[in-house]
Amino acid sequence: MTEQYVRDLHEVDETQVAVVGGKGAHLGGLTRIDGVRVPDGFCVTTDAFRRIMAQEPSIGDRIDQLSRLDPDDREAIRTLSERIRRTVEEVAVPGDLAAAITGALARFGERAAYAVRSSATAEDLPTASFAGQQDTYLNVMGPAEVLRHVSRCWASLFTERAVAYRQRNGIDHRTVHMAVVVQRMVFPHAAGVLFTADPVTGHRKTATVDAGLGLGEALVSGLVNPDVFTVRHGEVVTRAIAVKQRAVHALPAGGTQDVAVDARRQEQPALTDAQVVRLVQLGRRIEAHFGRPQDIEWCLVDEGFHIVQSRPITTLFPIPESGDQDPHVYVSVGHAQMMTDPMRPLGISVWQLTAMAPMHTAGGRLFVDVTRRLASPASRAGLLELMGRGDPLVRDALETVLDRDDFVPSLPDAGPGGPPAGGAPAPIETDPAVVTGLIERSRVSVAALERGIRAKTGPALFDFLLEAFEEHKRVLTDPLSLQAIMAGMEATWWLNDKLGEWLGEKNVADTLTLSAPGNVTSEMGLALLDVADVIRPWPQVVAFLAGVGDEGFLDELATLAGGSAARDAIVAYLDRYGMRCVGEIDITRPRWRERPTTLVPVILDNVRNFGPGAAEERFEQGRRKAEKKEQDVLARLRALPDGEQKADEAKRMIDRVRTFIGYREYPKYNIISRYFVYKQALLEEAERLVRAGVLAAREDVFYLTFQEFHDVVRSNRVDDRLVRQRKDAFRSYHALTPPRVLTSDGEALTGAYRRDDVPAGALVGLPVSAGTIEGRARVVLDMAQADLEAGDILVTTFTDPSWSPLFVGIAGLVTEVGGLMTHGAVIAREYGLPAVVGVERATRLIRDGQRIRVHGTDGYIEILP
Repeated sequence: MTEQYVRDLHEVDETQVAVVGGKGAHLGGLTRIDGVRVPDGFCVTTDAFRRIMAQEPSIGDRIDQLSRLDPDDREAIRTLSERIRRTVEEVAVPGDLAAAITGALARFGERAAYAVRSSATAEDLPTASFAGQQDTYLNVMGPAEVLRHVSRCWASLFTERAVAYRQRNGIDHRTVHMAVVVQRMVFPHAAGVLFTADPVTGHRKTATVDAGLGLGEALVSGLVNPDVFTVRHGEVVTRAIAVKQRAVHALPAGGTQDVAVDARRQEQPALTDAQVVRLVQLGRRIEAHFGRPQDIEWCLVDEGFHIVQSRPITTLFPIPESGDQDPHVYVSVGHAQMMTDPMRPLGISVWQLTAMAPMHTAGGRLFVDVTRRLASPASRAGLLELMGRGDPLVRDALETVLDRDDFVPSLPDAGPGGPPAGGAPAPIETDPAVVTGLIERSRVSVAALERGIRAKTGPALFDFLLEAFEEHKRVLTDPLSLQAIMAGMEATWWLNDKLGEWLGEKNVADTLTLSAPGNVTSEMGLALLDVADVIRPWPQVVAFLAGVGDEGFLDELATLAGGSAARDAIVAYLDRYGMRCVGEIDITRPRWRERPTTLVPVILDNVRNFGPGAAEERFEQGRRKAEKKEQDVLARLRALPDGEQKADEAKRMIDRVRTFIGYREYPKYNIISRYFVYKQALLEEAERLVRAGVLAAREDVFYLTFQEFHDVVRSNRVDDRLVRQRKDAFRSYHALTPPRVLTSDGEALTGAYRRDDVPAGALVGLPVSAGTIEGRARVVLDMAQADLEAGDILVTTFTDPSWSPLFVGIAGLVTEVGGLMTHGAVIAREYGLPAVVGVERATRLIRDGQRIRVHGTDGYIEILP
């Protein structure tokens, strides 16, 4: 039985997490690395833990109870987890199990001092470190005390913090087991932590070392500030030496105590530079063994380093695979598409197959490699200009990379960096018929797709879709469509630049574009006001909708007075806009047609906050305001020197912007319309596989790439293990924050505004829609949870077109992500809402219900007392 309950460290490795837990498995792996010293010891296996749990059946019942608790019910979690811990600690360790542990102690020295350390099976994983969630006990002496502390480690699987951590990471309490590592104590001069990649910037070639005197417990507990060393390319590049007033030392009779540090030692470094460099070299060897950056706990004993733990750094954003060792610079696609959440594999692969440029993936997000364009001076200037127009933070981040010595190689303009950036596309006439023709072409293309896909199933469906994706790209890259988009954007830029120069007024185009015709996204918001007009006269329908929780509610509506008209209005809206949803570039996201309850809170807000005819009234109000602004601008220009010429130029550009700016939103509508057709066909195929017993659930295909899905259809076989791994990975990606710019060295850059023209304490962002508004901040992370009143200011992470129905009921907009021409900015201008986007951490720095003042012209937010 001894082998079942106890394993020596040198007998295990990182493949045996299920037997010895994460910590034990990693320590076993460390013993196999040449030159790495690990304190001797053994693991009490998970079999021992299961034996203890089985001895007291009430524990299992309580764990089941724990799993059913609301994660937010902190008091219930605290009470129940404490009860489980107490029960585990009170279970008597059976004689054969106790003998196995004390027998191992005899091998390593019964009278020696030991560290007794928890090692859970959900710990030190690539996606969740669980650092500090379970307990460790130092300087434990004597077999009886070791056994007592082993029991305490088993019980620590149910500390309140460990339970909460598992719930946040979606890990079932019943699937996690506890092993215990028992190691000979080492008594170090210094101890600390080594990160083989910079944990803040993500830079993989920068290591940081935290060091303190005595045991590392002083640093971990926050008792003292560490010395901090930064190492790059084999040398210490920065150091910050802390004053060390306290240290933790082992007591002769067992346990630890914090003691005062001798005054002469307080300002001396815990390590010399040479020791720091040697430690980092050791860390690089460990990193190479485990294949990813590591967070390593170390002790310095008699000039030699002992490694007491190594775990993956789980907070680093992954690096896209490039297939070479060259430097690469990647720009986030999600920040431009207003979708910084992770995407599922099917969503990523369909976007890659339909995108105009090659897309790289990391952390469930998409990136474009801009290295070649940055390498050529001519294309670099054009790229920086374009990025700066859209999102100044991306431009600043790219300029930061360019400031790094020789990171991006400089190529001649005609070299592999591509031809020099060309001039503007050939001009097109300011003719509304251009837009009408483009929209008709798109409509015909989608109708042909719907007809062609109807009878396609099995492998033939995937062959058809691959052809449809080529048509998708052809529609997307239609030169006339691109010219129309650029015409509207360039006219906007011209008006803001020239009228700012001539009249000294900022962002004049914001008013001139109010209620521009033909904007499908702003029409979508106004159309939901018309739906509210149908519902408002019928109190029974309003009351019914207020209690809706089931997606089948539309069928029930017809039984109510006014319900048939309400149902017809909602269905007609879904027929036109039901393919939209939050995060719509991911084909796997549920569409409004699939989840119409998403729209119900917005409809009810419109019923409550507006009167009949509000849509037409709002549109007319905006059109008149734009018309008045145009007359005002032209009159002021005519009063200037060369005024007639300036007024004529401005009039041409105003006509041009109002003709083309609405079309800016249409190509996205077309893409998402096509996506919904693809999705319906793919889900029907998934249903067929479920009926055939190939798939457990149709949504499992969301965790396969398009090609993998195709292979499953051909073979009628699916790798269930792969699907499970993908689900776990997708869940873990939510904890990662994607950077605007990412390098192949792993450095994540978010950029900065570098402005000194805003009041102290204000939150800085990008001004995208002029005006100043004061009101109540409503921090909304899920559109379906919105509860808005007239005059509220919407504060959220990002908005894509699906959020525009909320825009009709708010007074201003603040987002963490966005640029001058992204959808939220365009619609805010159309509706005349003061808006500031690209405000870092806005949803955390602004509290729901606070009063704020949004300066949409100057790009900052004041939080009011």
